[in-house]
Amino acid sequence: MILRTFLACIALASTCASAAVGKPTDKPGKEDEGYHHLVAAAGSVVAVRTRALSDARSADTLGTERSGSGILIAPSGLVLTIGYLILEADNVEITASNGRTVPATVVAYDHATGFGLLRPIVPVDVKPIRMGKSASVEALDRLMIATATGEAVSVATVVSKRRFAGYWEYLIDDAIFTSPPRLDHSGAALINKEGELVGIGSLLVMDAATPGQRLPGNMFVPVDLLKPILDEMIATGRQKGGVRPWLGLSSLEDDGAIKVLRVSSEGPADRAGIRPGDVILSVSGQKVEKLADFYRHLWATGAPGVEVTLKVRQAGEVRDVKLRTIDRFEYARKKPTI
Repeated sequence: MILRTFLACIALASTCASAAVGKPTDKPGKEDEGYHHLVAAAGSVVAVRTRALSDARSADTLGTERSGSGILIAPSGLVLTIGYLILEADNVEITASNGRTVPATVVAYDHATGFGLLRPIVPVDVKPIRMGKSASVEALDRLMIATATGEAVSVATVVSKRRFAGYWEYLIDDAIFTSPPRLDHSGAALINKEGELVGIGSLLVMDAATPGQRLPGNMFVPVDLLKPILDEMIATGRQKGGVRPWLGLSSLEDDGAIKVLRVSSEGPADRAGIRPGDVILSVSGQKVEKLADFYRHLWATGAPGVEVTLKVRQAGEVRDVKLRTIDRFEYARKKPTI
């Protein structure tokens, strides 16, 4: 019923637009064709359940038992999901839309984009989805969200596309924001009316349309970020371009500076004495006021292992803190294996 409603919305908009310019409406049967494309796309979604190592560093924030969705992609036969579901995973299984549950192995996790890849131990006999073009997605587009949990499919409106800076040293361009929100967003598939994948669900956000203005929704990572790195991820477990210096900080923008929310235990920032509540004013001499600027200046300092100097306001005193960055993968208890 939801799929039919989705297609009815698309068809109505198309009919109105065609009538306005004197063009004929869609031929009979086109809605049924679109419906079958969407049904097939929703059938490509699988449930993802993982158990992290008992001493996983990510357990404090993500827990050890994790569940969400993924989607079978062509031509690799791999499952694409959001990476935090499989970070430091010790046990992984997927359940396909046909009800079959099989173990899976972690193929790759790319910190830069947030994508994760899984390989089922045996084929799950589910048709993979086609990749669409997330660049073609525009504000006010009506797209389908498909998950393997809760309400399987729903319809959402694209309320914005913009750069997104995450508090966990994460930055991507052209993130897709939709509303209304879904709570089961982790690894959800964002699908266009042609039944093609255009995004993978990452977050619940409170300001989907405009930063700072309340409108709950979800953030999706655009699949266009995956296409140029997919082969490299499969071959090496990550992308070389995503290997960046890492501090181990969770931060937010606060009155023209960067305020520290949390530090990763035993990470570079923690070892250097950075604490929650500290305010970062500059990175190696470069003033920072926005998270995006903070990350760009940090990543421009060099490869993991480079020493950086943070100008920090701590307990009312401004001081310089030197610390040596690391590769984020060095911090995890377990690295992706192929």
